[in-house]
Amino acid sequence: MTDYECKMTRFPEPVLGKKARPIEVIDESIRALAERMKEIMVDNKGVGLAGPQAGVDLRIFVVSTDGTRENAKVYINPKIEPGGGLTENEEGCLSLPGIWGKIKRYKKCTVTATDLDGNEFTEEGEGLLARAFQHEYDHLEGIMIKDRLSAAAKLRARRQLRKLQAESSGPGE
Repeated sequence: MTDYECKMTRFPEPVLGKKARPIEVIDESIRALAERMKEIMVDNKGVGLAGPQAGVDLRIFVVSTDGTRENAKVYINPKIEPGGGLTENEEGCLSLPGIWGKIKRYKKCTVTATDLDGNEFTEEGEGLLARAFQHEYDHLEGIMIKDRLSAAAKLRARRQLRKLQAESSGPGE
């Protein structure tokens, strides 16, 4: 059993740019990781958080569309099936503070995942929930919103991305 060091992870941390590994065994360390991820999500006023955002390259995310710990649900080794046509909405990311942009996502999304007791379940989402599923799943694939921005939005984000890179390599690390 491993205890995962779990902390809010921001661009340009390498874990954010690579595909996460499947979780083989759901044990106390995974349950503790899920609880810590809920805490990080709520503390940072998010509606979702994926393993890589917590500095862990595992296929797990938590989502709570109202941003509360009580309503946060854990998804282990999720698979998604988006559908229902595309819609464009303003989106931000806890791992890219200060960067917002219009991101195209599917209006609906079905996720099939495993819960903390090892049971597989399927859930359908629309609107914000569907968007959160797709956003967090992207993190498991090593994709961030900066990768989905339009060319103009990427230009607008350039300064903030450079600032985040400078902060990560600056003094005090």
